[in-house]
Amino acid sequence: MAVAMASSCSNFGLYTNLKQSNSRASSFFCSFGLDPLQFSCIHPKKSLSSSMSTFIPKASPPTAVEGGSSQDTDVVPTPIVIIDQDSDEDATIVEITFGDRLGALLDTMNALTSLGLNVVKANVYLDDSGKHNKFAITKASTGRKVDDPELLEAIRLTIINNLLEYHPESSAQLAMGAAFGVTPPNTVDLDIATHIHVYDDGPEQSLLCVETADRPGLLVDLVKIITDINITVKSGEFDTEGLLAKAKFHVSYNGKALIKPLQQVLANSLRYYLRRPSTEESSF
Repeated sequence: MAVAMASSCSNFGLYTNLKQSNSRASSFFCSFGLDPLQFSCIHPKKSLSSSMSTFIPKASPPTAVEGGSSQDTDVVPTPIVIIDQDSDEDATIVEITFGDRLGALLDTMNALTSLGLNVVKANVYLDDSGKHNKFAITKASTGRKVDDPELLEAIRLTIINNLLEYHPESSAQLAMGAAFGVTPPNTVDLDIATHIHVYDDGPEQSLLCVETADRPGLLVDLVKIITDINITVKSGEFDTEGLLAKAKFHVSYNGKALIKPLQQVLANSLRYYLRRPSTEESSF
């Protein structure tokens, strides 16, 4: 997914200034050429997963299935949620796959509307991996793509919550299933190594790839860590594949690609935050 987000001294198309206060939370100010936006963020030593201002309701195990039919089979497909900011200049693209079990996802679209979003286009296609539901989403207030990380994370968690609600069998393969699912996963992250790679991607940007165990708030946390070391997040993609999260960010420093020492600083900063018992030591 390509994600245009707020970054310090840079943009995903925006500028951000971090201002600390004496209170527990500081304010994260973002300017996108529009009026400044303000939302609450926990200080760097705190996890941003607790700072989400949008309430994601707890899923309940209903008997109805959203636009589809529940299937009690031995093999449960891997749920996949992709947030893509690169493929469309004017809209955020969201893609949802859960084998062939998904229907029209009308309730999911209604839930996204309640976040202040418009679903401007939707289509469905089939391939060997199942049925792919794709939505083009814009902010209702501006008619533009979503460009702040907290709202992007709220979109992701809203979609996952609906998966848990209408397809409770998916909870065994989603990190949020540990808290909200009918059948929690046997292991959420202990068997998932963290991999961090930074590649040269032309003279003006580098490509950062992160693979780690998924958890609520992860997207916001990653952007915060990157921007805290004054690296610009220009665009990105965030994929949820069951218990695994995969992020790709186009990043730069002062309008140029990251030199090798700065690549190492970035990788070390992310590895420190995302460390797990099986974290890969040689990151890139």
